[in-house]
Amino acid sequence: MTGWLLVAAGGFAGALARYGVSLFSARRWGSRFPIGTLTVNASGAFLLGWLSGSGHTIGGPGLLLGTGFLGAYTTFSTLNTDAVKLAAAGRRAAWPLYLGIMYSAGLLLAYAGYAWGSR
Repeated sequence: MTGWLLVAAGGFAGALARYGVSLFSARRWGSRFPIGTLTVNASGAFLLGWLSGSGHTIGGPGLLLGTGFLGAYTTFSTLNTDAVKLAAAGRRAAWPLYLGIMYSAGLLLAYAGYAWGSR
């Protein structure tokens, strides 16, 4: 039962954090480019990499932070939906740029986080 509560608490906080970052980004930089989703997924990739590298993916910290918080904070489905919206809006250069940045940044930041966490 404790595991379920840790995941739920982390998920609640992660969803609120994602929403807050998305709102802040839209207000700060507008909504023509999904910078909020990019920011959330890039930072989430780094944090999950760090968590994995530091060995904290097992037990309570892994459930609360990895599965719960970062599972709700990052969002693969929103990333892809944002790309589809950019394509549907006729922004032919923006959607492949967005996907290229997101996947490249996600992999590099996950690696950087893992390397840092492994120290």
